[in-house]
Amino acid sequence: MKKFYKQTTPFIVPADNGKLIEEHFGQSTRDLLSLVQMIALSGWSEPFQTPDFDEYTYVIRGKKQIVIDGETLVLNDGESIRIDKGTRVQYSNPFKEACEYISVCLPAFSVDRVNREEQKSI
Repeated sequence: MKKFYKQTTPFIVPADNGKLIEEHFGQSTRDLLSLVQMIALSGWSEPFQTPDFDEYTYVIRGKKQIVIDGETLVLNDGESIRIDKGTRVQYSNPFKEACEYISVCLPAFSVDRVNREEQKSI
């Protein structure tokens, strides 16, 4: 039995919200964890969510804004963060440049585990 799997063709997650999502490992391979590389364009944002997974994020370039339980943080390139499951969080990129980052979710990300809130219309 082979003891490794080299990923050469990540799953491109369909997204129409200004974000490129390449899932290297996750729901498409196993349920243990997700390893995803993303590029969030300027102006991108997601609704608040309270995930049933821990999420680790490392910013490769650019900035990513994160609102955690009402506190706003900015991750710059070379910085990382762990957000524990059950934490209410919102991710966005209100900055001029795109943000490239890697996220690891434990267990793997799924729509059923993310618990996104409905986005309110203005």
